[in-house]
Amino acid sequence: MCDNNDKPCCGAHKEIDFGAADEILNQYRGKEGVLIPVLQKIQAEYGWLSQPLVEHIARELNIYLSEVYGVVSFYSQFYTEPRWRYTIQICRGTACHVKGSLRILENIEDELDVKAGQMTKDGKFTVEEVNCVGACGIAPVVILGQKTLGSITVAETLDALRNFEEQ
Repeated sequence: MCDNNDKPCCGAHKEIDFGAADEILNQYRGKEGVLIPVLQKIQAEYGWLSQPLVEHIARELNIYLSEVYGVVSFYSQFYTEPRWRYTIQICRGTACHVKGSLRILENIEDELDVKAGQMTKDGKFTVEEVNCVGACGIAPVVILGQKTLGSITVAETLDALRNFEEQ
């Protein structure tokens, strides 16, 4: 458990072992234009980009911390908060919006007692509102874990959540 709440431990308060990050950084050291692939690989390894990790990346690549944070904050693929194993992404692109994705998002938030951008209290899900998943032909779209649910209704979404089996 985390020191300050009843959620499963997120690791945010623990000392970070930079070993895996250093292995990734060693592949790119001295090369130009490597920041995004480095961030992607390090995030894949750690699950998110904590402040100590971002500072370590900047230091090891010899680039300004503000440049690293500029990239991390610009691209929605990067996460600066702990995330749990399963993600629920609700597409909010134009086609999905027109087909009712806001109602789906609101119902998911009510069902799980969480807001978009947050984790559920049990630590099972992170709920995300995303701009587009590139599946406009099957709008509205919800990605539940690794499963893409298209042309989905509010009731079908809630049923899928209630019957979710860990992958």
